Amino acid sequence: MKNFILLSILIFLSNVMFAQKEEYRELMEQDWANLKKYKAQNEKIIANQDFPDVVFMGNSITEGWVNAQPEFFKNNNYAGRGIGGQTTPQMLLRFMPDVVKLNPKAVVILAGTNDIAGNTGFSSVEMITNNIQAMAQLAEANNIKVILASILPVYDYPWRPGLEPVQKIAKINTWIKKYAKENKHTYLDLFTPLKDEKEGLSKRYSEDGVHPNLEGYHVMAPITQNAIQNTL
Repeated sequence: MKNFILLSILIFLSNVMFAQKEEYRELMEQDWANLKKYKAQNEKIIANQDFPDVVFMGNSITEGWVNAQPEFFKNNNYAGRGIGGQTTPQMLLRFMPDVVKLNPKAVVILAGTNDIAGNTGFSSVEMITNNIQAMAQLAEANNIKVILASILPVYDYPWRPGLEPVQKIAKINTWIKKYAKENKHTYLDLFTPLKDEKEGLSKRYSEDGVHPNLEGYHVMAPITQNAIQNTL
């Protein structure tokens, strides 16, 4: 009987240890900020000393921009580092390898809309602006000029309806504009030319009310390029 109890305890402990080991392995394999996405590209750029003039840090809006207008990025020596669905804390984790290590002259930071949508949990205005500020400070500390883009207009998120983001977007954009002025960064207003009468993204420029279509990117490109030229 004692042997049976002892054997049962050993089996139980073995199962617990195996489960903990598997959980630890799964945690080690996780890449919450998706640092692996651009790892190979970054290593190639650094090895060849083929640095971009400007890096665009962002989410699916930036990633979609590169896909929609690859010539805009290639012809101007811009590098896109957008990842769909990402929030500002994830971008902050990526900022060193995906921006600073690429030694650009300037960075365009277009971030915050997914935080408002709650993609990685609740984010207050202060949490979002703190992360944007931290990215700007990292850039400035490494002699990279900072271009802070406004959050694009959104009336409602199709994957999280009912959040009523208009007011929150306005607060963050007001902060970004003020912070940029106080710290001699460039404020890139992409909100005004894309908004409709409800302060959402015009149907002319988007199919889902969040992501620009090609016509939307055609509006954004010259405004952004002008901001970059003035900054540099």
